[in-house]
Amino acid sequence: MCVVVGMSCRALMLTDGDLESYERRKGYTVAVVGCGRIGLPTACLFAEAGFRVICFDVNPKVINQLSVGESPFFEPGLDELLRKNLSMGRLSATNNAEAALSNSDIIVVAVDTPIDEKKKPDYSSLEKACKDIGLNIRPGNIIILESTVGPGVTESLVKSTLENSSGLNVGKDFGLAFSPVRASVGRVLQDMVNYPRILAAVDERSLVAARAVLKTVVRGGIIEVSSIRTAEIVKLAENVYRDVNLALSNELASLCERMGVDYLEVQAAANTQPYCHLLKQGLVGGHIPKDPYLLINEAENVGVKLRIPLLARKVNDEQVKRAFNLIKSALNAANRTFRKSRVAVLGVSYKPNVKEIKGSLIINLVNLLQSRGVEVRVFDPFYSPAELKDINLPATGSLSKTLEGADCIVIAVAHENFKRLSLKKISVLMRKLPAIVDLAHIIDPQEAEKEGFIYRSLGRGVWTK
Repeated sequence: MCVVVGMSCRALMLTDGDLESYERRKGYTVAVVGCGRIGLPTACLFAEAGFRVICFDVNPKVINQLSVGESPFFEPGLDELLRKNLSMGRLSATNNAEAALSNSDIIVVAVDTPIDEKKKPDYSSLEKACKDIGLNIRPGNIIILESTVGPGVTESLVKSTLENSSGLNVGKDFGLAFSPVRASVGRVLQDMVNYPRILAAVDERSLVAARAVLKTVVRGGIIEVSSIRTAEIVKLAENVYRDVNLALSNELASLCERMGVDYLEVQAAANTQPYCHLLKQGLVGGHIPKDPYLLINEAENVGVKLRIPLLARKVNDEQVKRAFNLIKSALNAANRTFRKSRVAVLGVSYKPNVKEIKGSLIINLVNLLQSRGVEVRVFDPFYSPAELKDINLPATGSLSKTLEGADCIVIAVAHENFKRLSLKKISVLMRKLPAIVDLAHIIDPQEAEKEGFIYRSLGRGVWTK
């Protein structure tokens, strides 16, 4: 059982079984630092498990939204969970670090760790968060880092910042653990609950306490590894593996495109071999383009050059130019001059059926088209025209207005809405000899050509036959 100090229970003394009952969890306060796509779902799940939860974010706009039960982003099931726990008094939100952190037993850090224009990690927000925590930490706290970081960052930057700002010692006065989240936008809540969680800590006591805390919300099991550095590499290795696989798929798709072969047919047939797992080709967005650089940077610091991840990044970054060239090819085949052509881009999210543009390469494609004199119109069913204009994307009021008079349609994202499009009705809205560039691979090439479209698609060389 835990040791009571004053009115607070020492979270660092938690052991397996201490938090099994809902009543015991009510005696602990969890502060979640960073209320983004990982932090806010984390906060809601802990509140649902019975903890008193304080959401802390430096952005006052985010805090104002949370305080009235509005999530700053859409994630299935999140709004309902947020409103429920707000109304029950289990969850609150503040941008006052002292109010959030000095009254907490357990602190979960879910601050974003982006890369800069030079592809170098930017840990400034994480360092600032650690300073705020250090200035308000109490002996007996357990800190669990969920942010994705390069190997060694937790035990260097995070640990030193916490100790220097608090005057306390990690392992002796407070606990520190690292447990990255595996979750995809559109299914974050279910992934956080059902996927196994990687866990490591600075010492055995921190490990046991963090495990007791995480077991209250994770049903998929806790995978303990021998060191924090191991856990950091595990998280990055997962995403580097996917990035490299995607690069291979894109390279093979490029070959198929030139040779008049459909890569999707190759992929489906090849994957019947149990050890082959080719992915679908396309533009690689979201967090995957960022995470390899966190690993590459730390590798360079110890004198190792990760050649394959670097090459994979180069290949996948080039897909925007490949998409651009397909559009140019389609317009040329339709006897249109590239400059002043009208192109309708359908979808801007980085993946299907979610409202998230962070990491979307479609925005890069739109900017590239506009820089070459193309008139671009953008439509996405998850965004209003005003929202698109706020992020400097040219939008009209409806899908039909977006398509009206277009020379070429670019289906950029495989939203379910787009899978139901009628090519016959679309062709009526467009100029004669319309073109379609299917980056989402949802249009049948033969059907498109039957309806009079000039068809192009990444990796689908059937149109060359």
